[in-house]
Amino acid sequence: MLLHSKILGEGAPLLILHGYFGMGDNWKSLANKFAINFEVHLIDQRNHGRSFHSDDFSYELMIEDLHYYITHYQLKKVNLIGHSMGGKTAMLFATTYPEMVKKLIVADIAPRYYSPHHQFILEALNVVDFSKITKRREVEEILANYIDEVGIRQFLLKNVYWKSKTELAYRFNLESLTENVEEVGVALPSFTVFEGETLFLKGANSGYIANEDKALIEAHFPKTEIKTIKNAGHWLHAENPTDFYNEVVTFLQKHDKVAE
Repeated sequence: MLLHSKILGEGAPLLILHGYFGMGDNWKSLANKFAINFEVHLIDQRNHGRSFHSDDFSYELMIEDLHYYITHYQLKKVNLIGHSMGGKTAMLFATTYPEMVKKLIVADIAPRYYSPHHQFILEALNVVDFSKITKRREVEEILANYIDEVGIRQFLLKNVYWKSKTELAYRFNLESLTENVEEVGVALPSFTVFEGETLFLKGANSGYIANEDKALIEAHFPKTEIKTIKNAGHWLHAENPTDFYNEVVTFLQKHDKVAE
């Protein structure tokens, strides 16, 4: 099945993959800026946003979804940005289908294994009983009992929509995401390599990419740069969009020959 997307602008294709519980719409503001120079594809990965729901959920499946998407739109040599879970998808895709990727940008995630750490979010989301809820505010009140950070609550609430005139629901497939939470943190398989130009961006206030991850990153991505986005945590693209945009555009335009 074809992934849902929003396509903006013209130029070389730039595909953006969101993180866990996210959707392409989270990147709308940045996408409008990227669209000045690129054809931007804001993609909803399976079980997220407006894309299809499935009981099956793994990076192997998500890269096949992406391969089908790129083939469907007849795209050649895409630039690929992936944040967090989307970064893991992007890494595996680039090492599996290197001929389809021009440049790779990975936002605040390393190729290593991450133990499950979203349980409190999943617990909060699963407590919400939409058969008893009539207002979005009630969802926020329930989430607030489990999640202290307002930013995370607001991020999750973007997934709450009116399924019908009287019924609210989540856009993501909560059942599958809960069942398959172990899949989110799996490591990039050993001995997989992408020889193309790669940029890793890490949030200065985030612990997702540590100094000791550098050797592993370079083993998988020998032509890599690792840059830090100041005044930003894990959601670096939202917390410091200006620096994020500047780093990405500088990287994408570097070594590109300007047309005569």
